[in-house]
Amino acid sequence: MVLVDFGLAGNRLLDSLPRQERAHLLTGCEAVDLVFGEVLAEPGGRISHVYFPLNSFISQIANLSDGDRLEVAMVGSEGMFGMPLILGVEESPLHALVQGAGPALRIPAAVFGRHLARSPALQTLLKRYFYVLMHQLSRMAVCTHFHQVEARLARWLLMTQDRAHSDQLHLTHEFLAMMLGVRRAGITLAAKALQKRRLIRYHRGDITVLDRAGLIEASCGCYASDRRIYRQVIIEGEAP
Repeated sequence: MVLVDFGLAGNRLLDSLPRQERAHLLTGCEAVDLVFGEVLAEPGGRISHVYFPLNSFISQIANLSDGDRLEVAMVGSEGMFGMPLILGVEESPLHALVQGAGPALRIPAAVFGRHLARSPALQTLLKRYFYVLMHQLSRMAVCTHFHQVEARLARWLLMTQDRAHSDQLHLTHEFLAMMLGVRRAGITLAAKALQKRRLIRYHRGDITVLDRAGLIEASCGCYASDRRIYRQVIIEGEAP
């Protein structure tokens, strides 16, 4: 097991814990490097570990019986993967896939459960994070149904940029179409529109965010809403 520094962890959720509680939880964690394309959980499969991404991110994808797939959540350094465990459920409802390679902290599910049982501060924080996830999932459903592809793509690029901690992204049209649940042609048109407005530069899967403020303006209000709820509930610790 790789030792972990007991100071600030580099994960915003962990760093919201009181120092002593954070240090206690980190004693059970190990530092790992997540690999692009690595599968962390399958639908119906057992959750073996909880992951706290640092400079990496995980897509949580719903698989339909006809083979279609849709990303319903993304977890980076603002959160954790393994939330069903706080409800006493060891089974993953979604496909968890590493989309952004990089470092993360990992703790075995059983060890995490023991820490959770002994830490009221951790219980409170994760209940609040669960509320944030519920908000994000509801916004995702509304966004997918009502908002135009160009605005949804802008939102998704912003979410990815936040978690990748970089203006440089590598995302093919095929992947974006799968993540947003639209046809590849729709992604092509939306990406061309954003590029024409000089918000992004796109070439063979390499995307550069040129104008973040403009991309925020081009996105739907769901992006700002997600950030507001996270800041209010997790960072500021206010009641939603």
